[in-house]
Amino acid sequence: MRISVIGCGYLGAVHASAMAELGHDVIGIDVDEAKIARLAAGAPPFYEPGLPEILTSATASGRLRFSTDSAAAADADVHFIAVGTPQVQGGHAADLTYVDAAVDGLIPHLKPGSLVVGKSTVPVGTAARLAEKVAAGSEASLAWNPEFLREGFAVEDTIRPDRLVYGVADQRAADLLDEVYAQALEAGTPRITTDFATAELVKVSANAFLATKISFINAMAEIAESTGADVTALADAIGHDARIGRRFLNAGVGFGGGCLPKDIRAFSARAEELGRGESVAFLKEVDAINLRRRQRVVDLAVEALDGRIHTAKIAVLGVTFKPDSDDVRDSPALDVAVQLKGLGADVVATDPQGIENARARHPQLEYADSTDDALRDADLVVLVTEWREYRDLDPESVAALVASPVIIDGRNVLSPADWRDAGFAYHGMGRP
Repeated sequence: MRISVIGCGYLGAVHASAMAELGHDVIGIDVDEAKIARLAAGAPPFYEPGLPEILTSATASGRLRFSTDSAAAADADVHFIAVGTPQVQGGHAADLTYVDAAVDGLIPHLKPGSLVVGKSTVPVGTAARLAEKVAAGSEASLAWNPEFLREGFAVEDTIRPDRLVYGVADQRAADLLDEVYAQALEAGTPRITTDFATAELVKVSANAFLATKISFINAMAEIAESTGADVTALADAIGHDARIGRRFLNAGVGFGGGCLPKDIRAFSARAEELGRGESVAFLKEVDAINLRRRQRVVDLAVEALDGRIHTAKIAVLGVTFKPDSDDVRDSPALDVAVQLKGLGADVVATDPQGIENARARHPQLEYADSTDDALRDADLVVLVTEWREYRDLDPESVAALVASPVIIDGRNVLSPADWRDAGFAYHGMGRP
């Protein structure tokens, strides 16, 4: 099938490459000339495991091309909208400028019977409005097909999704999407066909639930810190209940990135517009708990150094919001590093993939290319992104590098006993 993907950022570049990997003829379109040039050369502008391989394969085969001209989409049968929906400047609502611009730029090039498919995360009600715009300006139709990508697993999630959601107004739209996702459907992937509003709500509801689950266990960590309880053992115990489950019950410095924080805020803003703000009022506390856990790491650092944080050397392990990514948007790890720097600490941050992006946002920090360089002569070690190489650190080897054996485990991924046996003062999040 001939497919266009409008917007070649994280979502669009992965989707375009994966669709071509599945055998479709794909054109990726973006206004950013530098980005398009990199993608056309087989070089992703961000880190995502598995993407370089399928991007190189797809461009070499000729199944995947890139352009800055919307007219290049004219021959496509299905057009995916994959542009960003950031928060509006100075507010919490989603900024739909890029979504509207993508649709407006596409309409003159739509052929009769083609399908415009939204993948961007948008406020409920957006699809119905855009469907009217598409119908008024062309003989095409619109569907909504939310994405459920996990950074670090995005290629797998696109090629072998755990479910497909179609928000459609007619059977023909569903049939076209079935052609796009034929391999996934043949493999038994569940398909949920519904209306526009439900499809839009699926993504934001899922993110709101996950954010709530993370903030719930972090709230329990706050109680644990006041009572001497162990939040990790607590999570293990309640996670055995099939109604609850253990996944996402990991207390620590909290969630970040380009999706969960902005999506729960935009969801709250949209609920207010609909006169149903009270229905998701709890999300404001979810957000507040999340931000408090970042501050808790900073407070632990001050306590661990007996208040002598000014000029103390602090090694910060991790700047990305999660491992297997170079994304530093709303990163708890980077936020902690910046706050510690603001208190006068000599912060040296390191990360396997995120240093370049972090330096662009916060050049005032010092960055080390290797873990050993960051650790050397440190008065305090703060682990805030759970990269495997940090989880697997040998306590005795670290002890030989640092000036003072003190560590804050901001992700609760280390063994307190092992680190204490090596002479470290270990501080976890809600752990004794």
